[in-house]
Amino acid sequence: MQEEIKIKSKTHSKVVLKAIPGHFVTPSSHVNYFLDMTTLKCRLSEALGAAKALGEQIASTTIVDSIVCIDGTEIIGAFLAEELTRAGVYSMNAHNTIYIVPPEYSNAGELHFRKNLVPMIRNKNVLILMDSASTGKTILKLARALGYYDAKISGISSIFSAANSVMGIPINALFTAADIPDYRSYNPEDCPLCREGHKVDAFANGYGYSLIE
Repeated sequence: MQEEIKIKSKTHSKVVLKAIPGHFVTPSSHVNYFLDMTTLKCRLSEALGAAKALGEQIASTTIVDSIVCIDGTEIIGAFLAEELTRAGVYSMNAHNTIYIVPPEYSNAGELHFRKNLVPMIRNKNVLILMDSASTGKTILKLARALGYYDAKISGISSIFSAANSVMGIPINALFTAADIPDYRSYNPEDCPLCREGHKVDAFANGYGYSLIE
């Protein structure tokens, strides 16, 4: 595993993506970079900067009742809700506010919502907020879960995305594959890094990585 590379947003200097080259196993794929977004999700100035940048992408086009936050993006989600509210984004819920909702993973890896959160999802316009969209599998799982409650996906925002859209819905991202031209995501069964004998450096998910030593 090599030293991290820092990539600054072209529009917001305080928004910095840290990319660590290596061979990483994620829940749905093998990737050749771990995208470390810890400070973006946990440091006040960076989380606020990310929220401002994401808000500018969607404020004029998206109706938002609830923001469903994946992999620890709740702080950015709260700032984003404030940015959208300040920009006059139209909310259709009875309380004239935007809910910040984290889903839960079942033991089988499916996403679901507890009963106390369902009123914030049912029949709502939902913005999906995530840290990274590489394969789109998490978005598909979440779309299935939201469909149980007749929620409508009004938009998808991500700090990084290797895809332009999922299910015909555009992904608004602060960083794309153009910022990391050699970023690759592979099916675990057909990973060229494995075939070439490159050892796996770490297991990774949206919360961090665990080195294999």
